[in-house]
Amino acid sequence: MTLLLGATQLEGLVDRELTAEAVARVFAEIAAGAADQPQPTSMSTGADTGRYILMSAVSDALGLVGVKLLTDLPANAQRGLPTQRSMILVADRVDGEPVALLHGRVPTRVRTAAASAVATGALARDDARVLGLIGAGALAHEHVRALRGVRPFERLVVWSRSPETVARFAATVDGPGEVVAAATPEEVFAAADVVCTLTPSVEPIVRAEWLRPGQHLNVVGARPRPDERELDGAAMARASVWVDDHATAQTKSGDLLLAVAEGAMSLHDVVGTLGEVLTGRSRGRTDADEITLFDSVGIGAQDLAVADVLVRAARERGVGTHIDLGA
Repeated sequence: MTLLLGATQLEGLVDRELTAEAVARVFAEIAAGAADQPQPTSMSTGADTGRYILMSAVSDALGLVGVKLLTDLPANAQRGLPTQRSMILVADRVDGEPVALLHGRVPTRVRTAAASAVATGALARDDARVLGLIGAGALAHEHVRALRGVRPFERLVVWSRSPETVARFAATVDGPGEVVAAATPEEVFAAADVVCTLTPSVEPIVRAEWLRPGQHLNVVGARPRPDERELDGAAMARASVWVDDHATAQTKSGDLLLAVAEGAMSLHDVVGTLGEVLTGRSRGRTDADEITLFDSVGIGAQDLAVADVLVRAARERGVGTHIDLGA
C-alpha cells in the first residue's frame, strides 16, 4: 500500500531534530559512496520560462529510492499561484514497491533549513551569536528554528524588500532574542556572524565588500537556474566555498556558475562538499577569520532523507491515506 501525505498533514509531522540528523547522515552517505545522487534533469517546453526539474536519489542505508518533480514557474505569480510546486515519490529500493507520495512544500522547506543548520554547525565559528537573514518569509522562519539548534543566537538582524514582511516576521518568529530590522542588506552583514540569503533574486543583492572576516554564509534563495544569483562573483571568490553536491551545483547554482563565467573563481576553487567535511574527507574552517560559504542548491538525497522521517512519523501516528496502486 502507498501512503499519500498532503501539506497540512505533513506540517504536523515535522521533527526538526530528526530532520537535521537525517540530512547530515545522507550527506555523509553520499561522500562515503553509500548513496547515489545523480545530476538533476532540468526541462522546459520553450513556451515560457518555466522549468521542470527531476531530483532523484537512492540510499542503501534507508533502503529507499526517491524522485521529486519540482515545477519552477515564475509566471504563476501573475496567476496568484505558488511559483514553485513539487511532489516526492518514494519507493522500496529492493522490490520497487511505491512507499509514499508526499506534497513537496513542507519537506523542501524543512530539509533546506536543516541543510543550512548542518552547514552552520560544521563551518561557522563557535562564538557566533548574531544571525542575519536576507529575506523574511516562510524560509526565514524555518531557518531560525533550525539554526537555533546549532548556535545560541541572541539576536536576529533581518532585511526584506518589504518592511511589512519584516514586521510580520518580527511579530511571529519563534523563540527568544532581539529582532532588529535592517534598512539594507549591507546592514545585515555589518552586524551578523552567520548570514542566510533567502531571496529569489535574479541579480546580485550581496556585494563582496560587505563580507567580514569570520562570517559564515548559507546561500540558499536563488532559483535552481544557472543564470540567477544572490551574490556577486567577487563575494563568492572572497569566501571559501562548499557545496551540497558538485554535479548539482555545476548544473543549477547561478551563484557559482556566474562567478566562474566572470573569471572571479574556478570550479576547482570549491573546497568540497558538506558531506566530505562531515566525514573528514575535506577540510572545514581553518581559522577564525576565514569566511565560509555553503552554496545550497538542494539535492534529491535531502528530499529522500526527510521523506523517510515524515513517512515513519505518519505510520506511527496513523496519519495519511493508503491506496493500493497495484489494484
